[in-house]
Amino acid sequence: MRLHQIIGRPAHKDRPATPAIIPVSKSTWWAGVRTGRYPKPVKIGERATAWRAEAVRALILEASV
Repeated sequence: MRLHQIIGRPAHKDRPATPAIIPVSKSTWWAGVRTGRYPKPVKIGERATAWRAEAVRALILEASV
């Protein structure tokens, strides 16, 4: 999953809004990744980062318990 799919993003020009699965800011997300609160990313290209869907699902399940 890409970051915008996790934390959401507003609509822009011809692109519709993406609702947040985990409603935090980008800086909060990256701070959480550094501290281990959120899952570590996987590099999928030179300038592209993603997260494993299983890791995000596990985070959601952990938070709902």
